[in-house]
Amino acid sequence: MKNIKIIPFLLLLVFANCEKVVDVDLPTIAPKLIIDASFEVLFDENPVTSNAIVKLKLSADYFDENIPVVTNATVFLTNLTDNSVVAFSDTNTDGNYTPITSFIPEDDISYELTVIYKNETYKGKATKVKSTPFTNVEQGDKTLFSGKETELRVTFKDEQIVENYYLFDLSKNLFLAIDDRFFDGSDYNFSYFYQEDELELPATVAIKMSAITKQYYTYFEVLVSQSGQNSGGPFQAVPSSLLGNMINTTNEANFPLGYFHISETDTYIIDLVEKN
Repeated sequence: MKNIKIIPFLLLLVFANCEKVVDVDLPTIAPKLIIDASFEVLFDENPVTSNAIVKLKLSADYFDENIPVVTNATVFLTNLTDNSVVAFSDTNTDGNYTPITSFIPEDDISYELTVIYKNETYKGKATKVKSTPFTNVEQGDKTLFSGKETELRVTFKDEQIVENYYLFDLSKNLFLAIDDRFFDGSDYNFSYFYQEDELELPATVAIKMSAITKQYYTYFEVLVSQSGQNSGGPFQAVPSSLLGNMINTTNEANFPLGYFHISETDTYIIDLVEKN
């Protein structure tokens, strides 16, 4: 009986002595400018309006919880057809720069975004991407594995022949990017299932559908895979240097992160309720 009591005690000592704290030394890099300039033209509204915001932040180390904002930059947009300029300002000193005057991007016009920060100039170009509106958005009755998911059914008509790419903002920092390779020119519908921990019912959610370029589609897919859906949104600092379409024309080695894009966007507000 004595031996039986001693064996567990010896095993405990062995496992206790095997414990070791391993310190992971992650590399620290100099902060980089993050430029999030995704303009939305709400084309299905009357009158047409736009959300043109240039969000400026600095990248941070992997485990840093606070993302520094940039409030001392110069930001403006140039119409490359007539060279007219729209100035932006950070009115609330929160890193969000908006047009000083009313501005709605026009069709078939190339715009150049300029950001000047710490005596370095960053530039990028974009043209508005045309979109189609929602045909219908409704709550469905289906679930997935747990039986507690909430189904959102989305329907829209895709334009024929043209190679289209779409970005859906499903609120709650949830995004979905799709292309039309399998439904070109057809009425298309899909279901998105909110998990129980993503959405507390009843809830009012604003859904957005934006047309995007193939380049932005590829960029966004990589961005989401790196940052995750629910880690504060895909437009926070990412763990690696993902290059967008903004270029540092002063110092090429000090490249920025982020993207400049102009989308036609449709919105739909829906009340989701708990179903038996």
